Amino acid sequence: MSSKIEDIILRHSQRGMTELRKYTTDDYCHAAAREILSWRKGNIVLTTGFYVAGFAETDGPSGTMVMASVLHELGYHPVILTDKYCKNFFEPEDIEVVYMPLDADDEYCDEFLRKYNPVGMISIERCGINTKNDYANMREISIKDNTAPCDRVFELALGRLPTIGVGDGGNEIGMGNMADIISQKLSLTPARVKVDNLVIASVSNWGAYGMAACLEELTKDKLFPSYQSIYEFICRTVAIGSVDGVTHERVAHVDGYNASVEKEIIEALIADIR
Repeated sequence: MSSKIEDIILRHSQRGMTELRKYTTDDYCHAAAREILSWRKGNIVLTTGFYVAGFAETDGPSGTMVMASVLHELGYHPVILTDKYCKNFFEPEDIEVVYMPLDADDEYCDEFLRKYNPVGMISIERCGINTKNDYANMREISIKDNTAPCDRVFELALGRLPTIGVGDGGNEIGMGNMADIISQKLSLTPARVKVDNLVIASVSNWGAYGMAACLEELTKDKLFPSYQSIYEFICRTVAIGSVDGVTHERVAHVDGYNASVEKEIIEALIADIR
């Protein structure tokens, strides 16, 4: 299988993800897509929403929206698990959303898993508790008081049902797969939360777009949305209350990259699969 999609989602890398690529399989994004296609039809839980300066950042929600749309087209029922900082992001897309309380405990997480009985779970840019038992941003500042423990659902599910994590820095759900390497190579306290399939990208949205592109490539169904629809979604979340995770500005930029870079990545993925 070509690794072209993996190459695209690792463009413009600024956080060492190209270094981590040396320690993963060449077609890791395709592997995650193949894993999804092996799941029986049912509920798929997606989690996102990374707290930044009073808001959810723009990285994560649009990738989650794209994946939810693609999964729906493939016959699955996506359910988004997040917290109050993503309020009203997804409802206009007619996607079921569950808002986890910031103080949720294991009983809440167990009940959530029993109620939805997912066939698989996917995290896209969601903070995972780290090896110091804290939730921290890229500046190593604690955001524990503003982060619902969505990652705990993944810890409880590991080994019971398949999980996928998408990250771009080292502090996200799934990066526990490479915790030792992240500690050595990136000088960051890594998330401890592990998943069955880890997808790395320069921007987590791009990792989600990459999986969506792989799903279209593998199924031959036209699944991937237009750049314009994705950009309009990002604009709408910013209008509600969302910020660039790097600059903290309320603009339709992601991780310090302006909209033209987002457009470049999306158009490159579409060109590769069509």
